[in-house]
Amino acid sequence: MKLIATTGRSARETARTLAALERRGEAALDSVLPAVERIVADVRKRGDRALFGYAAKFDGLVGPQALRVTLDQMAAAWNALDPKLRNALTVAAQQIRHVAKRQMPNSWNESIVEGLTIGQLVRPLGSVGCYVPSGRHPLPSTLLMTAIPAQVAGVKRIVAVSPRPAPETLAAAHLLGIKEFYRLGGAHAVAALAYGTASLPRVDKIVGPGNLYVTAAKKLIAFDCAIDMLAGPTEIVVSSERGDAACIASDLVAQAEHDPEALAIFITTREALARAVISETKLRSRNNPVARQALKRNGIAIVAGTIDEAREIANRLAPEHLSVDAASDLRWVENAGSVFVGRWSAQPLGDYISGPNHTLPTGGMARVRGGLSVNDFVKLITVQKYSAGGVEMLGPKAALLAEAEGLPGHAEAIRTRFERRARG
Repeated sequence: MKLIATTGRSARETARTLAALERRGEAALDSVLPAVERIVADVRKRGDRALFGYAAKFDGLVGPQALRVTLDQMAAAWNALDPKLRNALTVAAQQIRHVAKRQMPNSWNESIVEGLTIGQLVRPLGSVGCYVPSGRHPLPSTLLMTAIPAQVAGVKRIVAVSPRPAPETLAAAHLLGIKEFYRLGGAHAVAALAYGTASLPRVDKIVGPGNLYVTAAKKLIAFDCAIDMLAGPTEIVVSSERGDAACIASDLVAQAEHDPEALAIFITTREALARAVISETKLRSRNNPVARQALKRNGIAIVAGTIDEAREIANRLAPEHLSVDAASDLRWVENAGSVFVGRWSAQPLGDYISGPNHTLPTGGMARVRGGLSVNDFVKLITVQKYSAGGVEMLGPKAALLAEAEGLPGHAEAIRTRFERRARG
């Protein structure tokens, strides 16, 4: 990690660094886009023929029959799992399901003007595809985080895809009762989910994180199939004035070990604390090559001139994960995917067991959205019902607005109602 400050000789460098960090969401997918465009177009045009070819090349599948995981295979993975891990997955699923139920919006209707009833219907999406990475680490937790909110929303068809899925991921699928699971990954999996093939019918929405190829593919198909968000490398920001250096450093190392491109930032006004955190990260990442690489590339300790400036920087960065000292800090937090309060709230607890979703916005997108939730799997359909009296009361005003916009047909459709009312 490098140390920079907002005051003194490094102030200009710090300003440039912060400006670049605010633009990190513009990070290039350009290097993989040409290859991804070819794969997506090929799967869209040739369906299974293209899909099986890419599955053999990239996923190591031999023959179409290897594409789909059977229910027996998922059950066998669950039965072979250590009972303690089965219990941990079960508890995590319960926590995630509880949060999703609390987040579920409600249908409602009310009459705020006599003669008009308005409301909304909450309806689930018809089908979703849950992408579960399986590269450097198996991620059964990602299946829990993506599939459970969809189940709570009432989605009838939930499809899981994962390249070379780990036994733990198959076991998690059995726990959740997933019926469709395909041994697929990369851009070809996204294309198949978006456009459908004979072996894998299309879905309405694709959720879940992935590598550059997956992210580029989601970007390409986003106008044809809904997506959750474009997820980049994981991010952590810790803003602290009185935190424990060892605890802060352990969280920085934990998120840094996800990816050599992970972003790990500590913000404080106390230079001594910043230097202690840097020393601790060196110590704690010494046997963790991925974390060590990420911290060397993207690890920064920022010493701000004032506490208000430190808070402003945290909000400017709009991080995926944000740690703060105390509950009183929540009043200044404006932009963050998920917030961890106090020294006991280790960020990895949120990755697995707390309940709030760990599929979170990166690249500064926490400025405009939160993490994945049950709301990503429902539609809010508005409803309006007028009585004759309601049209008589509100119709003339609506007709005037239509005429002001130069839309006489709109006005006529409204006037036809209240004129007929007047004639009885």
